[in-house]
Amino acid sequence: MSAPQSMGQFVNDLEKRGWLRRIAEEVDPFLEVTALCDPVMKAGGPALLFEKTKGGGRPIAINLFGSRQRMAAALGVERLEDVAARIRAMMEMEIPDGLWAKVRSALPKLKQLAAFKPKEVKNAPCQEVILEGARASLDILPILTCWPGDAGPFITLPQVITADPQTGRQNIGMYRMQKFGPQTTGMHWHRHKGGAAHLAKARALGQKLPVAVALGGPPATTYAACAPLPEAVDELMFSGFLLESPLRVTKAVSCDLLVPAEAEAVIEGYVDPAEPMRVEGPFGDHTGFYSLEDKYPVFHVTHITHRKDFIYPATIVGRPPMEDFYLGLATERIFLPLLQAVLPEVVDYHMPAEGVFHNLVFVAIDKQYPGHAFKVMNALWGTGQMMFAKVLVIVDKHVNVQDPQEAWWEALNHIDPQRDVLFTRGPADALDHAAQLPWLHSKMGLDGTRKTADEGFHRPWPERVEMTPEVQKKALDKLKKWGLA
Repeated sequence: MSAPQSMGQFVNDLEKRGWLRRIAEEVDPFLEVTALCDPVMKAGGPALLFEKTKGGGRPIAINLFGSRQRMAAALGVERLEDVAARIRAMMEMEIPDGLWAKVRSALPKLKQLAAFKPKEVKNAPCQEVILEGARASLDILPILTCWPGDAGPFITLPQVITADPQTGRQNIGMYRMQKFGPQTTGMHWHRHKGGAAHLAKARALGQKLPVAVALGGPPATTYAACAPLPEAVDELMFSGFLLESPLRVTKAVSCDLLVPAEAEAVIEGYVDPAEPMRVEGPFGDHTGFYSLEDKYPVFHVTHITHRKDFIYPATIVGRPPMEDFYLGLATERIFLPLLQAVLPEVVDYHMPAEGVFHNLVFVAIDKQYPGHAFKVMNALWGTGQMMFAKVLVIVDKHVNVQDPQEAWWEALNHIDPQRDVLFTRGPADALDHAAQLPWLHSKMGLDGTRKTADEGFHRPWPERVEMTPEVQKKALDKLKKWGLA
């Protein structure tokens, strides 16, 4: 199996597998698409391709990533854990004795890394049609107004590309974009994000910041845009790693930014840091609540390029589980080896849908010493996007954290609240409406591990209630014979 090289290829692959439904009847991007998709997403239904949109707009592809199987297919693997295995294999490169032995050992890995460098091409499919000036209007896109309280239509699945004004190093992030008019949008850059850092540098230099927004392209690149990559990892190269071949890129028509050549469309323009920010929102967000209005930078459109017959990719977010849960699940599975490189005692972790990524994280550890659970809590709150985790629940290594019911059952049985709950303070996700202050909130850690004498616990610790394996197997055989298994 290989990863799809374009969104069109991905759509066709899903359709062949019976994982996508085409809808020929006309649909309205204003609220109706959400009303149609929300129950389908929550029921684990198929990807949808709406072929006709009100007003003669382009087709809309939605819920492409909305299952574990489709998310794996987007990355060209049978299981998301297969990508993690590739990362682990690269990280576990042995370093033998002797200089020449080291060089020989490293060469295959270096060759593999070099293969991930993007390949620049000309005559890219994403630039079959080039619109500029007044013709470069966002009105050609069937941008969704998702929920009744939304401030307007929002582009929900963008790959926002900027470059550091000093180093030229690119960043790709996924930030919602409220359509203000035919050629302006909001740019929802949180202060912790790469795009916001680039804008701050442009402000210090007194420059406008060029921006390109890719829609579609290889699904691996869409995923890379929302992956919490370390600062040193380039999203274009990470896309190549996922594709197992160089990502085809081309230079934007209005600036030097490199964009995915296979994108369905690219919106080009700039953000002027000298321009006053504008009120953006509210927006029905992945928390299941509206994120409140606030001031954000304004993006100005100068060019739009697209395939002749392009499809508009979109997603809707709201009360979980939704499509974005599976994008988050991919991150959880793929980045486990990187987390274990920092914290080898971590056996597994899980961010359940109800926790909307940053509200709840279950972590199973191989506990070795008193206070080990608290050490892991503090380390996680100091690691990348885990700094936003509101509640961490630490359990022993035998607990299946992929099953939230089991994890809660074990943890709640094992805690004495006064002894085992840790409170601290740190950065808050911008979407946390319950935070005491914008960008700053408290955090809670629960030590749900078995306690030891070294931790001051001197009573016997009980064992789980479980049936004898031999008896259980015989019973299951009988239940199957009776049709009750």
